[in-house]
Amino acid sequence: MLTEQQRLNDKVSTGCQKSLALASALFPHEQWIPTEANIWVAKSRLIEKYRESEKWEREMSQVRILTNRDSVAYFLPERLMRGKTSTLCADLVLDGTVTEMKTTSGTRATLGTSFRFAYKQGIVLLKDHPSISEHSVFIRLLSDLSEGSVKAKIAGELKGRQDTGQFICYFEHLGKLRVWSYDELKGMMSKKSPGPAYAKPGSAEGATMPPPHVAIPFRRCL
Repeated sequence: MLTEQQRLNDKVSTGCQKSLALASALFPHEQWIPTEANIWVAKSRLIEKYRESEKWEREMSQVRILTNRDSVAYFLPERLMRGKTSTLCADLVLDGTVTEMKTTSGTRATLGTSFRFAYKQGIVLLKDHPSISEHSVFIRLLSDLSEGSVKAKIAGELKGRQDTGQFICYFEHLGKLRVWSYDELKGMMSKKSPGPAYAKPGSAEGATMPPPHVAIPFRRCL
């Protein structure tokens, strides 16, 4: 029987391999530099660390919420959206899925706007890769919106959308990370009642990620 540490190592190793494979497929000529536990950065993006240090620290603080819970992140080269002069495509590959990160405060309307924009950034990055339809959004939420309110808002934003992926939300005021699949959220729209904001005991719905722990040292993907 596998020990907890062995299961953790297997999870991180799998996430590393899947993330490296996708990042390399999107940017085949890029080099990936390990920067800290479970985080790799495209060599062409490392210049941001020195030229835009505040942005770098903000992105690192966002992604550590995930990597400290055993996720693996590959920061992609910065690529402008077509026809735009300052709008970038999605940030990274997280556990084998293209993911855009945002930090949001304010109302439900602000949350919806941030989600729509992040969702679009993922779509644009994958436009030249029609075989890949999965992309996710991670939002670090600074306002005190309830889980039920957030879940219902994102479900509405996903109405009519066909792509697969996950909505990942870190509730700053609760210190809690929640993960919902797009299919799960879209399913709410077909019900008369959205049901409880919290998952029923024993249910995988609205899974709560485990608390952070001391991150294991980064390893080279084989």
